[in-house]
Amino acid sequence: MKQDRVKVSSVVQLSPEPNVCRNPMFAGCFLVVTELKSFGVQGYVTGLGKDGNPGGQFYYRANWDEFEGPIGDAIWIAE
Repeated sequence: MKQDRVKVSSVVQLSPEPNVCRNPMFAGCFLVVTELKSFGVQGYVTGLGKDGNPGGQFYYRANWDEFEGPIGDAIWIAE
């Protein structure tokens, strides 16, 4: 059961399936977990920057059935 394995700093992968990930813009992305919730997790996907500037973090709340993992741990976590 992934609820037992996922923790803050876990990296999970959101499903690439069209009807599984509720927001298709996040489908297939790697998400860094920042909070555990009863429904799943909250975390962020780091976006690409532009013109030499960093991209920033895009936060997402994923239900347990929207992702697989953990696939590892993040070394750095954005504030």
